[in-house]
Amino acid sequence: MKAARLQTPRRPVKKPSNNRPKDPVGVYCRVRPLTTSDDACCVEVISNTTIQLHPPDGIKVNRNGEFKEMQYSFKEVFGAFTTQKELFNVVAQPLVEDLIHGKNGLLFTYGVTGSGKTHTMTGSPGDGGLLPRCLDMIFCSIGPFQAKRYVFKPDDKNTMEVQNEVDALLERQKRDAQPTATPKIGSSRQRMDPEFADMITVPEHCKAEGVDEDSVYSLFVSYVEIYNNYLYDLLEEVPPDPIKPKPPQSKNLREDSNHNMYVAGCTEVEVKSTEEAFEVFWKGQKKRRIANTTLNRESSRSHSVFIIKLAQAPLDADGDNVLQAKDQTTVSQLSLVDLAGSERTTRTKAEGNRLREAGNINQSLMTLRTCIEVLRENQMYGTNKMVPYRDSKLTHLFKNYFDGEGKVRMIVCVNPKADDYEETLLVMRFAEMTQEVEVARPVDKPICGLTPGRRYRNQAFKEELTRKLELRGGPIDGDPKFTEFILQSFAPLPSVELMDANDEYTLPRLIECLEQRQRARHLATEEVKKIVNTIRGMLQDWDSNFSVKENYIQDQQEKLLEKDRIISGQKSETERLEKKIKTLEYKIDILQKTANIYEEDKRTLQHELDERDQKLHRELSDKRRLEQRMQGVVTDTKMKWEKECERRVQAKQLEMQNKLWVKDEKLKQLKAIVAETRMERPEKPERTPRERDQKVQVRSASPPPVPNAPPVRLRHRRSRSAGGERWVDHKPVGSIDIDTVLQPHIPNAITVAVPNEKALAKCDKYILTHQELASDGEIETKLIKGEVFKTRGGGQSVQFTDVEKLKQESPAGTRKRRSSPSAPPPEDTTESEWTDVETRCSVAVEMKAGSSLGPGYQHHAQPKRRKP
Repeated sequence: MKAARLQTPRRPVKKPSNNRPKDPVGVYCRVRPLTTSDDACCVEVISNTTIQLHPPDGIKVNRNGEFKEMQYSFKEVFGAFTTQKELFNVVAQPLVEDLIHGKNGLLFTYGVTGSGKTHTMTGSPGDGGLLPRCLDMIFCSIGPFQAKRYVFKPDDKNTMEVQNEVDALLERQKRDAQPTATPKIGSSRQRMDPEFADMITVPEHCKAEGVDEDSVYSLFVSYVEIYNNYLYDLLEEVPPDPIKPKPPQSKNLREDSNHNMYVAGCTEVEVKSTEEAFEVFWKGQKKRRIANTTLNRESSRSHSVFIIKLAQAPLDADGDNVLQAKDQTTVSQLSLVDLAGSERTTRTKAEGNRLREAGNINQSLMTLRTCIEVLRENQMYGTNKMVPYRDSKLTHLFKNYFDGEGKVRMIVCVNPKADDYEETLLVMRFAEMTQEVEVARPVDKPICGLTPGRRYRNQAFKEELTRKLELRGGPIDGDPKFTEFILQSFAPLPSVELMDANDEYTLPRLIECLEQRQRARHLATEEVKKIVNTIRGMLQDWDSNFSVKENYIQDQQEKLLEKDRIISGQKSETERLEKKIKTLEYKIDILQKTANIYEEDKRTLQHELDERDQKLHRELSDKRRLEQRMQGVVTDTKMKWEKECERRVQAKQLEMQNKLWVKDEKLKQLKAIVAETRMERPEKPERTPRERDQKVQVRSASPPPVPNAPPVRLRHRRSRSAGGERWVDHKPVGSIDIDTVLQPHIPNAITVAVPNEKALAKCDKYILTHQELASDGEIETKLIKGEVFKTRGGGQSVQFTDVEKLKQESPAGTRKRRSSPSAPPPEDTTESEWTDVETRCSVAVEMKAGSSLGPGYQHHAQPKRRKP
């Protein structure tokens, strides 16, 4: 008989509908215990749904350098002392129940390297992880309803063929005849690998509720890994070649007729027990790529995907054989994914192949994060951006789950060690974003339409038939006692010994006896048929009553399911609102703290402003008082200086009148002397113009001596500052005495090196001797004079009024003789000579210290103008 070829009828391909309810991706968090008590911890479990990250020392989270503690919420948080059973009951058990009910599921672990992902998925000796517990729950639920081997047969196009009992038997005999083709995997505990014998020991056996007892089930497992963005089959049998070993061949992703992704050419092994399934897993686990890194002694270098595929088909109406209808066969799938941990090469110090593996791992995880971000953006903002599933084999393989082909759950494994703080922070942000993605809820499998309870009714019919037959004479089905009872109820067979060939008595008697036996057999058969029909009628009546009650119960269950859906929707909405309330409360708390800080700053600034206003008012009042005071001082000083100026002007006028009178007297005397000299001087012969041109008049440096002039009395010239007042003669330390003829003479003077208040209080005049080097290298002495005034505060002040200079110069260096042959002769020699003599007399009379006409002289006369 030709087997019926069936496709994998997960569900007819439908366009996405907005009316389908959606559930958020379930994200759970598991915190790994610290390896040693000395390690610093950066993760704290706040509640069963919230954890808090504490930045370790030396980590600056904010730009302003402040430490900030972050809180993240999950669907549920499992602490360091959570058992594998507690984690399985909350996370994986609902997925296994959905698998048995014909729905798909995806469960993957995510976290940094060394955070316990593989331990969560596989477990340890004596404490199995999620994978062995899922297998144990599946076989505990479908154990009595498993189909025989090879009733379900997978093909290379992700479809499932349902074979009848004869073809399945032939297939089993064919495989048994070729033991080398597929090695047998025993289910005995003595033949199990001791490495994993304790992992599958699950004392708390779980069983799914609502298993369809009118269907048969068959479980297939496959194991693949994604290494460097290539797919490899870990269950593929490669014939050993000692000369040239053949490397494993990568597999390709294909899309079946229902637009579901699958690994083409992947080995699918049919298993019948938990031990057998886990032995297949352990066989592939030994081939998985694992390496030793700085952060993890057994670091997974690839993403592993263990696929559990459950095929189920209903029984026929009699409850004896598998129904070979294409639209009634269901294939559900549960994918358990152990993602490789994200790592930083700066910490692992990876090189060569390890560096390449780390780059591909991080790239695939980044693609997964990008897909989650695009899905979240499309759902939140209503955009229609293309999700880049094809950028990585990991996301391309599981794109159907995110498109609504099953539930998606993620376990975030966290290592609380402070060294992993930055990586853990990125994992928390990805988990927080993943929770906001919603996946369409899978629909229930179609109802076959046959009467439920067929398997047990058929079994009950057989048991009742056997009981009735036992009441009538014994059991059936080849029981020797029953056969003996039947033979005894028939007429005994006569002797069949033929003594003569012409014996006509024996054969007719034997024929008659056989006919009697035939009639008795016929009667017994008729009686059995009547009994069977009676029992069948009774069973049909029971079945009809049971169907009515079953329909009523089913209606009530449907109503109950509808109520449960409404309650679950309300619960999810309540959880969402509670989460939103917590978020808003947290934001309100932050805003309240910020407002308090701003209020405190406002009060501080207002207080400072008030203080500054008071200070400003005080300064303004002080300024006004100072202005009034200064106005009085200015008025007094102005009146004083006006009187002083009037006194000085009068004194100066008197002094100038005296000087003018002295000059007039001196001028009269000089005119008399000049008149006498001109009268005594003989007349000079006139010179020719040529001689005038050749002879250059040279002006003497000093006037010629007058033989008849009266002798001049040498007197010491007094300084201008000499007077009746007392002087403070301030000569700084280091002043040099000059050897000039004219020296300043100050009577009644108090000589000091540093001025003091005591000396200034006794005097009313002040003079400072200041020496400096002139540009020609000579020492120039300045006498700076001033007047001493008393201040209102009781002190003394000096106001400078005049400066005198004493300077010694060399005559050869400062005076130059000038000859002017081309100069025109003076028109009036007498007037010229008189002017020259007058100038000389003026210089002689008005000589001052520092004059260029000799040591200690200075020329103060006005330059002589030439007549036109």
